[in-house]
Amino acid sequence: MKVLNYGSLNYDFVYQVDHITAAGETQASEQRETFCGGKGLNQSIALAKAGAKVFQAGTVGSDGQMLLDELNRYGVDTAFVRMIEGETGHAVIQVDRNAQNGILLFGGANIKQSKEEIDRTLDAFEEGDFLLIQNEINLLDDLIDSAFDRGMCIVCNPSPYNKALENCDFSKISVFMLNEVEGFQMTGKKEPGKILDVMAKQFPRAEVVLTLGEEGAVYQKGSVRVKQDCIPVKVVDTTAAGDTFTGYFIAGIIKGMRPADNLKRCAKASSIAVSRKGAAPSIPTKDEVDIV
Repeated sequence: MKVLNYGSLNYDFVYQVDHITAAGETQASEQRETFCGGKGLNQSIALAKAGAKVFQAGTVGSDGQMLLDELNRYGVDTAFVRMIEGETGHAVIQVDRNAQNGILLFGGANIKQSKEEIDRTLDAFEEGDFLLIQNEINLLDDLIDSAFDRGMCIVCNPSPYNKALENCDFSKISVFMLNEVEGFQMTGKKEPGKILDVMAKQFPRAEVVLTLGEEGAVYQKGSVRVKQDCIPVKVVDTTAAGDTFTGYFIAGIIKGMRPADNLKRCAKASSIAVSRKGAAPSIPTKDEVDIV
């Protein structure tokens, strides 16, 4: 069983700040670091570190070789990544004194996907394989339709939430990975229980994982709900927490783990990730997570 992650590949420019900069405010940063990132890259590395066989698809610019090298270093297959003329996508990330972040994205090559390339890539996969998607690339609606027609299991992290998602047929999604903000954007509800109620009504066949930061996470399928508390640690940087959780959760599905056991493993992986700096470098290996 293979996992295809069709997602973003970015350079992350991370600024340490006192607080997230407000509108009209100028603030000096204390430090700037550059990391390989993007939801696609982070989630693929999380999948690989969790023990899954993962293929990355997407597009980088002529300056993107370092991203491919980073993926390959962790065993991610990059045969389906195109390199084109132009600039690779990037993110400007502010991390404040409480380790919370604010992220500004520039799509760059990530929004240069073509339908022909999508179809050629999906032709290499088959019924029962997993497709992981986020909303940092273009043609997401075509990608969902084509993967569904091939019988793939589609896992969707609808972030960032914008008008492009209105064209997507979410009834074709097998697993939703949401945080509270994305849950509100999808349902109009802020309380976690109500978010899950709406998701169950609108997508009764889908599995839903709602991550709640310090409050842990909840898994739902139909009328079944499983709660996992957060594992307390000293938080350094939350940038890769959600991507780590997503990668480990899919790896757990492939391993056949029960939802409760899968959530516990994901919570442990995310707790390790937030105790470290950066995105991809902070994601733990399965040996670190599974140690007794």
